[in-house]
Amino acid sequence: MKLLTPEFGLLIWTLLAFLIVFLILKAKAWPAIVKGLRDRENTITGSLETAERVKAEMAQLKSENEALLAKAREERAQLLKEAREMKDRIINEAKDAAKTEANKIIQEAQTAINSQKMAALTEVKNQVGKLVIEVSEKILRREFDNRDAQESHIKGLVDEVKLN
Repeated sequence: MKLLTPEFGLLIWTLLAFLIVFLILKAKAWPAIVKGLRDRENTITGSLETAERVKAEMAQLKSENEALLAKAREERAQLLKEAREMKDRIINEAKDAAKTEANKIIQEAQTAINSQKMAALTEVKNQVGKLVIEVSEKILRREFDNRDAQESHIKGLVDEVKLN
C-alpha cells in the first residue's frame, strides 16, 4: 500500500523535478514547438491559397478553352456554309454555261438546218425547172395535129416523171 500513497518528501521532489523539466521545456522546446506549429499552419494556409489560385486559374482556362471551342465550332460552321455556297455557285455557273452552250449549239444547228433546207429547196426548184424545160422541149419537138394526142403524150411524160 505504500506504493499507492507516496510520502510527502517524494511528492516535493517529484514536483520540483516536474517544475525544472517544465521550465527547461518552456524555455527551450516550447518556442521550437510553437514555431513548428506556426510554420506548419503557414504552409497549410499557403497551400490552400495556392490551391484556390490554381483552381481559379483552371476555371479561367476551362472557360477560355470553352470559348475557343465555341469559336472553332463557329468558324467550322462558317467554313462549311461558305463551302456549300461556293459549291452551289459553281454548280449554278456550270448549269448556266451548259445552257448557254446548249443554246449556242441549238442555234447553230437551226442555222445549219435552215441553210440546208434552203439549199434543198433551191435544188428541188432547179430540178423542177429542168424537168419543166425537158418536158416543154419534148413537147415542142413533137408537134401533134391532134390535141388529144398532145394531152396523152403529156400525161405519159408526167407518169414517166413520177416513176423516176
